[in-house]
Amino acid sequence: MSFEARLKAQALGLGFDLAGIATLGPTSTWNAFAEWLAAERHGEMEYLRRGADLRADTTRPEPGMVSALVVTLDYGGKQPDGPVARYARGTDYHRVMWDRLESLLEWVRSERGEHVRGRAYVDTGPILERDLARQAGLGWFGKNTMLIHPERGSFFFIGALFLDFALVPDAPFDAEHCGTCTRCLDACPTQAFVQPGVMDARRCISYLTIESRTAIPEEFHAAIGTHLYGCDICQDVCPWNVKFAREAGDAALAPRAPIAGKDARTLAQELLAMDDATYRDAFRHSAMTRAKRTGLVRNAEIVLRNLDHS
Repeated sequence: MSFEARLKAQALGLGFDLAGIATLGPTSTWNAFAEWLAAERHGEMEYLRRGADLRADTTRPEPGMVSALVVTLDYGGKQPDGPVARYARGTDYHRVMWDRLESLLEWVRSERGEHVRGRAYVDTGPILERDLARQAGLGWFGKNTMLIHPERGSFFFIGALFLDFALVPDAPFDAEHCGTCTRCLDACPTQAFVQPGVMDARRCISYLTIESRTAIPEEFHAAIGTHLYGCDICQDVCPWNVKFAREAGDAALAPRAPIAGKDARTLAQELLAMDDATYRDAFRHSAMTRAKRTGLVRNAEIVLRNLDHS
């Protein structure tokens, strides 16, 4: 068995669901990303503009890196809908995936020598992760901008382990399997898609309830409905998820006690009643801290008004 095959098998053995290999270099979606930034469609996410040039080439963020093992981790698209997007209901996925990628790096060093340099990335570095994943053969870009795998759908996280030596890459995923379907575009409550494959983040419920630090424009309040944190609508309606989404198989990503089984009204009321200490205790090691307590309170007030007027 080749080293590449054993590396991917080791990744799957650590709990990842898919694994592919890509050679680092220029990113095929850089021009589209630059145009998206120029159109101000990133909203308040200025971190995307900072270091944007690093995203043009995957060899730039960590000099000396040559190859990447790209992995995915399913977070359970079969979970019932609710006020919190599925990806954020369990333990913070960054930590879960980092720990496993670091374990994978230790395995690589045991096989190839302690001199091997590597770096794990999970949605934090200046990398166009979808581009790298497609290059590693893990799926195509859906019209809702999500990476879609033909046997897994899109309810998964993407991570990568960069390595400083050459690996035989997998074939890129060149096909596109959305066809004439526009269910994701049609279902978006805020009409966030400028065109297939291009989203204006400033209109996206996930952006508004998570990334935005300012007041949510009133024109979006009704469309937010009962979404306290994030939104899965464009994934829920995707035929690839309807057919292939799975139950959450990783215990670390199972819904945490502060969220599990709670409807929007109950969770919103509890959020409004929390002081800073209670909030920190409830959401320690949760991706929901991304919105900060002030953001969650803002969202809860909108949700409760929507429920009271429904």
